[in-house]
Amino acid sequence: MQETPADTFPLFVTCSRGVEPLLVAELTALGAIGAGEKRGGVACSATLETAYRACLWSRLASRVLLPLKTFALGDAQAIYDAAGEIVWPDLFASHSRFAIEVAGRTPGIANTHFAGLKLKDAIVDGFRAAGFERPSVDTDDPDIRLHLHLDREQGTLSLDLAGESLHRRGYRARGVEAPLKENLACAILVRSGWPELMTQADAPLVDPMCGSGTLLIEGAWMAADIAPGLLRERWGFEAWLDHKPALWQRLLTEAGRRRAAGLAALQARFYGRDLEPRAIAAAKANAERAGLAGKLQLEIGDAIDLRAPGPVPGLVVTNPPYGERLAHEAELVKLYSLLGVTLQQHFGGWRFGFFTARDDLAQRLGLRATKISSLYNGAIPCKLLRFDIPGGAAATAEGATPPAAAEPAEDFANRLRKNIRHLGKWAKRSGVSCWRVYDADLPEYAVAVDLYETVDGERHAHVQEYAAPKTVDPARAEKRLRGALAGVQSVLEIPPARLHYKLRQSQKGTSQYQRQSEAERLHVIDEYGCKLYVNFDDYLDTGVFLDHRPIRLRIQKEAAGKRFLNLFCYTASASVHAARGGAASTLSLDMSNTYLDWAQRNLLLNDFHSQQYERPPLPGTKLPKHALVRADCLAWLETRAELPTPPQFDLIFLDPPTFSNSKKMEGTLDIQRDHGPLIRYTMALLAPGGTLYFSTNRHGFKLDALLEGQFEARDITAQTLDEDFKRPPPAHKCWAIRRREGGSLPSFTNVAVGADEDED
Repeated sequence: MQETPADTFPLFVTCSRGVEPLLVAELTALGAIGAGEKRGGVACSATLETAYRACLWSRLASRVLLPLKTFALGDAQAIYDAAGEIVWPDLFASHSRFAIEVAGRTPGIANTHFAGLKLKDAIVDGFRAAGFERPSVDTDDPDIRLHLHLDREQGTLSLDLAGESLHRRGYRARGVEAPLKENLACAILVRSGWPELMTQADAPLVDPMCGSGTLLIEGAWMAADIAPGLLRERWGFEAWLDHKPALWQRLLTEAGRRRAAGLAALQARFYGRDLEPRAIAAAKANAERAGLAGKLQLEIGDAIDLRAPGPVPGLVVTNPPYGERLAHEAELVKLYSLLGVTLQQHFGGWRFGFFTARDDLAQRLGLRATKISSLYNGAIPCKLLRFDIPGGAAATAEGATPPAAAEPAEDFANRLRKNIRHLGKWAKRSGVSCWRVYDADLPEYAVAVDLYETVDGERHAHVQEYAAPKTVDPARAEKRLRGALAGVQSVLEIPPARLHYKLRQSQKGTSQYQRQSEAERLHVIDEYGCKLYVNFDDYLDTGVFLDHRPIRLRIQKEAAGKRFLNLFCYTASASVHAARGGAASTLSLDMSNTYLDWAQRNLLLNDFHSQQYERPPLPGTKLPKHALVRADCLAWLETRAELPTPPQFDLIFLDPPTFSNSKKMEGTLDIQRDHGPLIRYTMALLAPGGTLYFSTNRHGFKLDALLEGQFEARDITAQTLDEDFKRPPPAHKCWAIRRREGGSLPSFTNVAVGADEDED
């Protein structure tokens, strides 16, 4: 018999924040009466059939709650008293297992767990009072779920008709967490315009960063008219005593027929790609469980290499990775910038839905959003930006000239080509495989571009953007960066995964050495017969300072039979060169265990066995041929320099940071202020006839005139800058410092390095 509106009862259907207006429209279409938005859900009236349809067909809902009682909250006893007024044996049998979920808060109750216990006691006591056995609580696999919402002065007790959250469609492997819930994916698709586009049989749906395929699967189910609850095996209403199995079976049969018809008509117009092979494997497995085998075309690949699958415009929609999958800012900037260029070049006339927690970086896309919606991914506030990409057939249907697609900045690309022609010949003649191609040659494109050729034949570009001054319009700076990144990729013809972008700002302390990512992908380069590990992703610098290439070669040529000291050694690339040049011994000092481990790997890579010391060994300790010491170089120098017989080295490389206030050292280091005593301490360790190479990249650095009087200090900067770094101002300054013949070392009495002092 057909149910009538008189058979309606209230429902509260929950959803993600921001989805409420979409859910109102969906529930109304399913037959709900008087649907109205509430925070976190929709209140309405429904017949039993409509409630079942909401469970089976809602793509946006999380839970379908049947309110049992609303009551005033004072303390936990109020929960017990209100629950005691419900005849629980009329709702479910005593052999059914139940679970309680408590959400919200109220001043009179300290925690939700205690509130749940009071409700459980009332239910159990209600069964016993009616002469039934006590029902069991089962939080893992209950037959009945009850929901208690605490809203300050009011409590609402409801029966959860759906049971498990409705986002669990049944096609995702158990135990695998996804960054995007299925019902939120549907909200993104609706807001992005897919319901309109999917009625056009040839309109594709593309996700360039598809992960486990949620957006594509939900989009295909929408197009094929597949009920999102059809694969679920259990429902919360099945143990409810008012459940009507015959009615439910009729709705399931109807949904099955619609699914069969929809799949038969569904075209394979769903395209996904992801860089992670595991993500693509998961997407394929999920698609198969969803009944979409052969309907989704999935491949491993970079989003920036994306191309339109055909001439008919459709929807590109994606939830770009963040958090664990893409940890640092620079990679996000690169991704957003180059993705925007790709879309403008190859997807004219398409729609684009971009769901992100980093809407502050959305301007990097270079596209103007036509609509912005606020949504939540769990507790994370996000934005969905919808774009209509200019160009394509639609823009020229009436003969109009389409807007120019984003292209690599031509003036930048031309300069890059010119530099490659000129410097490429020099690099080939000189046997240099890693060199600087461009360094802010055009002031409006303030980036440095380094080209690395690895020993296995891979070519990588390391792009560093210099932070624009506040006087430069940010939108103009971002546009130029997009053009520069696109130009690097186009001119150098490298895949996006080998284009590594960093933002270089004025650094304080050791921040330039701090980890920015956790990729831990190491590559090997060869420099004058020395193999060195580089890391393009995890730190601002790669592990090799390219501007020091000539001084490393100089050390290599002079090191034969000499005792070599490398202070502030970083990854000890200079020590590798000294060892390759036949040094009698090398001693490398740094404060960072990370970089000393890197240094040890560099030495071992070249078959030089080293020993690492976690703290400075005592003076006079016999060290192995190649030693690595974790030490504050300032303190170590001071201690050794004041010994009656300081250790002696024939060749020393001193390349300190410009500024450091590391917690691992005493005081601070400002190289302009402190280089005088620092060099004097170092010279105490220099053997007669030896050479100290002192280098700094401090702009405007001036060598202490007293040093030039005490020692023979020769400025060799020009000799330590190769062809790729001969741009003013110099990347560094370098001096060769030796003792004067017959000269004596100065006294170290009252010499202070890094002492606090007042400055004007």
